[in-house]
Amino acid sequence: MDYQLNLDWPEFLEKYWQKKPVILKNAFPDFVDPITPDELAGLAMEAEVDSRLVSHTNDQWQAANGPFENFDNLGDTGWSLLAQAVNHWHAPSAELVRPFRVLPDWRLDDLMISFSVPGGGVGPHIDQYDVFIIQGMGSRRWRVGDKLPMRQFCPHPALLHVDPFEPIIDEDLAPGDILYIPPGFPHDGFTHETALNYSVGFRGPNGRDLISSFADYALENDLGGEHYSDPDLTVREHPGKVEGYELNRLRDMMMEVINQPEDFKQWFGRFVTTPRHELDVAPAEPPYQQDEILDALVGGESLTRLSGLRVLNVDGVFFVNSEPMESPVPAAADALCRFTTLGQTELGDALKNPEFVNVLTELVNQGYWYFDD
Repeated sequence: MDYQLNLDWPEFLEKYWQKKPVILKNAFPDFVDPITPDELAGLAMEAEVDSRLVSHTNDQWQAANGPFENFDNLGDTGWSLLAQAVNHWHAPSAELVRPFRVLPDWRLDDLMISFSVPGGGVGPHIDQYDVFIIQGMGSRRWRVGDKLPMRQFCPHPALLHVDPFEPIIDEDLAPGDILYIPPGFPHDGFTHETALNYSVGFRGPNGRDLISSFADYALENDLGGEHYSDPDLTVREHPGKVEGYELNRLRDMMMEVINQPEDFKQWFGRFVTTPRHELDVAPAEPPYQQDEILDALVGGESLTRLSGLRVLNVDGVFFVNSEPMESPVPAAADALCRFTTLGQTELGDALKNPEFVNVLTELVNQGYWYFDD
């Protein structure tokens, strides 16, 4: 299904993005659910899919991680089933992400889908990412509070909640409505009638994640091997004191490791194209030959990118699924980053370059792109 998002993006980004929550009424007119509750339950029974079940009965919160063997004895009220990265596993649901591609791909986290029965929810909490919650079938009431310092606590080891809050949004969502919430705003969804919700999340890394990942890259690539030196050292009256200028020199040494533009690009490309959830990769069997790929594309067929695969142009250097992508034709590599479906029109003269066709054939044989029969 081709989902048309009724949203003035420039106005939205200026007024709301990372600033304040908002309900976008009827953002998807005549919304049709891309998945059924039974299909979602089936995904939650698969080991590769991250899923969890959250329930709230008699003032007691419970949470369990999948895969699940069955959903018997759950009752008709007070529980939710959630599955992460459904866009990796269910093609119709992945279509819901497409209208959000006016935002940078590198910021996209995944599509989480929840099925909840009356009284179901995961409790009041805070997320550290931007989320667009699309209302599917049924109806849920959402309360969102202001971004203020709040006490967080665990009512169950797998859940992190916040204290009760005064809502700045308190409204029922109908099918096709979207609730946008920036990082740090407490929120709580409560289900009136059995509902499906679709959360398109955008995550920014924190400084700790960046430094930790870059440190791993520096170790693997033998960066920063130079030792501290001080040929200008003078006699020290207080040998037990580290001077400010020495600290500055040490900090400069560390900054120098990060300040290598090519290494920084290589590290970031690998870091940002590493998926956080498993992909549904199926290598081509039997593998394609180069001439088969070429004939198919010249004959008008198109290639579809594996859903959830991260393919990025990092300032002119190309990466796919945490690996550098060497391409003799940069414009064609850029097209692989830009379009999720592409053929002869998008690849152009690159198809006349045997080296590029060889690169493309390898990517197809790895299962990263496929011909959509």
